[in-house]
Amino acid sequence: MGSSAWEAVLDRIDDAAAVADVEAGVHARLRHPERVLEVSIPVRMDDGTLEVFTGWRVHHNTVRGPGKGGIRFHPDVDVEEVTALAAQMTLKTAVCGIPFGGAKGGVRCDPRQMSAGELERLTRRYTSGIAPLLGPDRDVPAPDINTDGRVMAWLLDTLQMTGGGIHLPGAVTGKPLSVGGTRAHAGGTSAGVVVCARAVFEALGMDLPGRRAVIQGFGKVGGPLAFLLKSAGMRVVGVSDVTGAVINEGGLDVSELSDHVKATGGVAGFPLGDPIDPDDLLALPCELLIPAALGGVIDAEVAERIQAKVIVEAANGPTLTEADAVLDRRGIAVVPDVLANAGGVTASYFEWAQARQGYPWDIALTADRHHEVMAEAFDEVWAASQRWDVSLRRAAYALAIDRVGAALEARGIFP
Repeated sequence: MGSSAWEAVLDRIDDAAAVADVEAGVHARLRHPERVLEVSIPVRMDDGTLEVFTGWRVHHNTVRGPGKGGIRFHPDVDVEEVTALAAQMTLKTAVCGIPFGGAKGGVRCDPRQMSAGELERLTRRYTSGIAPLLGPDRDVPAPDINTDGRVMAWLLDTLQMTGGGIHLPGAVTGKPLSVGGTRAHAGGTSAGVVVCARAVFEALGMDLPGRRAVIQGFGKVGGPLAFLLKSAGMRVVGVSDVTGAVINEGGLDVSELSDHVKATGGVAGFPLGDPIDPDDLLALPCELLIPAALGGVIDAEVAERIQAKVIVEAANGPTLTEADAVLDRRGIAVVPDVLANAGGVTASYFEWAQARQGYPWDIALTADRHHEVMAEAFDEVWAASQRWDVSLRRAAYALAIDRVGAALEARGIFP
């Protein structure tokens, strides 16, 4: 991502503002983040040397509720990427109708080269730097790329220790179960993607069972997705990750593939599939294509080669703006990321609500409510696309901006 990611979000905000015909002042406010905090993070490394990292926390818009968004640790992260992702969270929470705003965090580092102790010291120092922005009523972080429940537990503990010992379980989501997490959080994104896949196939008059699916990415989202799609009756014919890609026209044995990945660290070399160039995976013949890795993988050239009937975006920002027109022209339905992967933030919302109530919900109730939120969000975006005669992506952005705009107009400007 990078500066182009922020520019791409601005382009889509501009387009959505025109579709929804929002007031010019609202449009102008959405083109600027509310606040951007940059912090230096000195960390004593295991060898005794001192290294200084850079981190950010961005609030794009919090008019509808506390900021909500993950924290990523990655060597390429920068402020433009974090700002773009914060804006996407503003839109994502509005599409789903949950009472959060948009925020995001990031630290430029390579966690693969760091020990557990170094990561803990990095996390705690970063948390202390951004702590003035955090809290259950201000900004609620969650895991993202290269962060997990362990990192969230360190973050939560640091907030409590620096805040006078006040217990704040609602200040972080994606926590371990032992400190107030929920079982439903881990698979929330994947479950939401499947809800959207079922809904778009039904809307297009297509049956899901027996259809072919291709998944780019086999990590926290792509791995569970493969199991869920197979359980829905689909044939997962192609999968890739950072190590390579494999295909099997008859359908990959997802369970065996998962065991192989656990044993070897990646899908490459899976004996029950044939190797394929990862660059060719997105062009495989299939009915459903799910990009579930990093952003920016579908440009105009790739869009011309895609043979899928439907794309459901599990990753953040997988499709560049230049590819949108190509996919529209070719009649490929795209369920955009701000809708398709919103199952994660919906699960986070439920964890936050349970923490505020001090009462854990039954797992079946959580699953029912999660399905209800995602299905209703898809139906509203589909209806908006019909009403405005635009693609699902343009409809989702326009619907979100309309909702944020209504809140901005209702609250006015202080002072």
